[in-house]
Amino acid sequence: MELSIPELRERIKHVAEKTFDEVKSLPLEEVIGEIIDIQLDENAISIFEVKQEHVFKRNGIARGHHLFAQANSLAVAVINDELALTAKSTIRFTRPVRLGERVIAKAKVINSQEVKERDRSFVEVKSYVGQEIVFIGEFEMYRSNSEVKGVKHENSY
Repeated sequence: MELSIPELRERIKHVAEKTFDEVKSLPLEEVIGEIIDIQLDENAISIFEVKQEHVFKRNGIARGHHLFAQANSLAVAVINDELALTAKSTIRFTRPVRLGERVIAKAKVINSQEVKERDRSFVEVKSYVGQEIVFIGEFEMYRSNSEVKGVKHENSY
């Protein structure tokens, strides 16, 4: 997949579609980037190819809202709920991403005991180009009336 071999990417995508959890919080076509692995309420990975339409014309650097959109939509997708909304986020761009680079975002759900008793989940997303971190985001996600590890939540936003 890292080598961009189309046939291999299609086979991996086909296998991944059959093996990972079904996203509940939004349609897959609304996710920015391509989800290649997901375990709801645990972790997820997506890939985003930076193309001409994603960069500033004068310098070829990716516009930040595309990197944020990849991370935010992955944070929403990993939540095991019909309704998941971003309540708050803290983000940091650590280096510019350029035209032609492949961004791999990795999301991890982090819930402490006190969070399990509320209608929120926390998701940490780190985005990489190769082995280098280019984006870090911490997302506080609102969950609708559903369960996190067996604890029922009431609607409140």
